[in-house]
Amino acid sequence: QVHLVESGGGLVQPGGSLRLSCAAPGFTLDYSAVGWFRQSPGKEREFVAAISGAGAAAIGGTGSDAYYVDSVKGRFTISRDNANNTVYLQLNNLKAEDTAIYYCTRSLTTARDMAIIPPAVFETWGQGTQVTVSS
Repeated sequence: QVHLVESGGGLVQPGGSLRLSCAAPGFTLDYSAVGWFRQSPGKEREFVAAISGAGAAAIGGTGSDAYYVDSVKGRFTISRDNANNTVYLQLNNLKAEDTAIYYCTRSLTTARDMAIIPPAVFETWGQGTQVTVSS
């Protein structure tokens, strides 16, 4: 069974930066699309960003395509390091509304599809990492 581990969260002031990591010990992420979602108290889990994997070409996509929710475009960057089997989410110019628990998941689909598939459909999630933006 795939096990995902998120890390890198913390407390940061508005305008600050963090880099989140999503690792999968014992499972190769290269072929998978990996997505980041977030959830704040009283709200549903929402899509943040996703990056396609090598398997995307088989279903009409392109490996390493990235897709973002509008509210983070220009501030967040998703990337993958296949040598270290890790997907990163760089968070810059953080705002108070970015405060949430951030989760990663993986799927054999494209980054674009991860943005529109309901989060409940994804079977594998990590434990999450808390991001708090506050002065």
